[in-house]
Amino acid sequence: MNNSRTHLIFIFVLLLFILLIAKLFDIQILQNEELKYYAKIQQYYSEKINAERGLIYDRHNELLVYNRNDISFYLDLSMVSKSGKRKMIEKKIAEKFSSVFGKNKKYYFGLMNKKKGTVCIEEKVSSDKALMLKNFKADGFFYKEDPTRIYNYNHLASHLLGYVNSEYLGLTGVEGGFEKFLKGEDGTMLIERSAVGDMVTVAEEETKPAISGSNIMLTLNKSYQMILEEELNAGVKLFEASSGIGIIVDPNNGEILALTNIVDYDPNRYWDFNDEARRNKAITDTYEPGSTFKSFALAALFDQNLCTENEIINVENGRYRFRNVNISDTHPDDFLTVKGIFDQSSNIGITKLSQRLDKEIFYKYIRGFGFGNYTSTGLPGEVKGSLKKPNKWSSITKAFLSFGYEIAVTPIQLISAYSALINGGILYQPQIVKKEIADGKIIFENSPIQVRTVISKETSDKMKEYLVSVVENGTGKLAKLDFTTVGGKTGTSKKLVNGEYSDLEYNSSFVGFFPAENPKVVCLILLNSPKIGKYGGFVAAPIFKNVATRIIKTDLELFQSPINHSSQDYSEYTPQKNVSIKNQDNNEFAVKPVSNEMYNSVKSEMLKTDVMPNLTHMPMRDAILVLTRLGIKYNVKGSGKVISQSISEGEKIKKGLICKLVCKEITINGATIY
Repeated sequence: MNNSRTHLIFIFVLLLFILLIAKLFDIQILQNEELKYYAKIQQYYSEKINAERGLIYDRHNELLVYNRNDISFYLDLSMVSKSGKRKMIEKKIAEKFSSVFGKNKKYYFGLMNKKKGTVCIEEKVSSDKALMLKNFKADGFFYKEDPTRIYNYNHLASHLLGYVNSEYLGLTGVEGGFEKFLKGEDGTMLIERSAVGDMVTVAEEETKPAISGSNIMLTLNKSYQMILEEELNAGVKLFEASSGIGIIVDPNNGEILALTNIVDYDPNRYWDFNDEARRNKAITDTYEPGSTFKSFALAALFDQNLCTENEIINVENGRYRFRNVNISDTHPDDFLTVKGIFDQSSNIGITKLSQRLDKEIFYKYIRGFGFGNYTSTGLPGEVKGSLKKPNKWSSITKAFLSFGYEIAVTPIQLISAYSALINGGILYQPQIVKKEIADGKIIFENSPIQVRTVISKETSDKMKEYLVSVVENGTGKLAKLDFTTVGGKTGTSKKLVNGEYSDLEYNSSFVGFFPAENPKVVCLILLNSPKIGKYGGFVAAPIFKNVATRIIKTDLELFQSPINHSSQDYSEYTPQKNVSIKNQDNNEFAVKPVSNEMYNSVKSEMLKTDVMPNLTHMPMRDAILVLTRLGIKYNVKGSGKVISQSISEGEKIKKGLICKLVCKEITINGATIY
């Protein structure tokens, strides 16, 4: 009996031993690699090293967007599950964080009042505050780098710059469109930790460093952007518009110098604004441009030699029945020249002229100017607008297209097309990025991209002349500047509301450029549904004037160009015969004739001197030009011709001088001499 029991015990022990051997074999041999893997991931863990996002600068190297190296602090509750130990750790954390951040301890106890999981104790802590927690340790307590994208000027250029989301990915604007350049490449590091989760060491050989994103220099001019935003915002309020769009472009290369939408948003707090405020309407929204489109119809007519400058067109006294459709003008006239049609923005006149264009040729020009296609700015969300093919045109389409209806354009398309209209006929691709820079080296630098030549240089020169006439004599008079020549075109188009054209809702616009002799800036102002005034010449042109005035004052040397004193222009400045004029004391004095050659010679001599020249009787803009070239600052009162100067003729020119000019318009036989 005892022998049997001994055998049973022996067999039982043997079986246990066999099972133990089998288990050890399974662990050591069969599951060796798998268990080593699990042991390793318990002891080691891989942590992402965030790549530093590239910085964004304006064209003059002013920092617009940068990164702040913040840190977020967490508590892993699974590491402090024992109730006694947990309370002690929670108390330790609450006391420390309360002393650093000045918050009540109850606040932190509330955050940690969860059964399990990971809680964020403080988010995006600045580096100076984080240093105060450098030596703080507790079971389950850890921190992570949590960089914050900082938009240095808040709302400024928000639609151009865009923003990054909570995962630090660019979603809109330059941030989204050029994400691949800005984001860089994340790295990894392998960290060894203790049983309680504290970091012991970093495995250097397993660490892959992060590669920072490239810095980007934009074509944007921060000064122009500020001016455009301030003046457009003021205009939207003044005319009680629902919104506004402004764009400034260099017509000679397509570089976007400024772009804004009013209302805008702050990308530092993008979540506080709705999608409507964040949408870049300059590239995502379309509208019927109205009379600003007449420029392209007239350019096609000139380019095809289908009209002459002085021919007379019957404009039907402002009312015209065309193929069962009524077409009207806001300025009723009987007859107008081609230039008069353009100056007075006659729908009837341009309708009659447009009938001379073959529809296929007309379509080719419209398409050539970039309408109905993407401009390829690189900014996300751009639409291509709407342009019907000729086989879809009705009998009235050509007429309606000629004055800006039956077509949908984006503001960026329109300003790009106007650039081609005045720069010699070349359509450029609009660009917002000027350079990509990495490790202090230029990776690439954008150069102007010519899409196509749309019209001849002769046609472009003719259109510049006509656009100047619109400002001097036509619907764009409120855009006129005293100190440089401006060209431009007004536009007013009814909006479609519930499928019908509204008599109350309008898109009011003005596209202008300066200086007219050698355009360096083209600017589009578009107001949506102004309640006060409706015509582009009344609401948009004055905003353009304010923008242009401030830009020229900001960048005066850039925009000073020689005034063209041809015999045709010169009568504006100097009488061509002896005329008697009465001054304020009713005393007569003679104004002697001055030839163009003499005038230019005198001005050239002025610029060679080191003493103050006599500026009296000079046009204000020429006096400003002379002072600028001589390096003398100035203040101007009034407009017209200079009647007095604060620095006497012959006085030695010194650094820091400020010359005060008093100007006055002089009337001769009922005509004003500027």
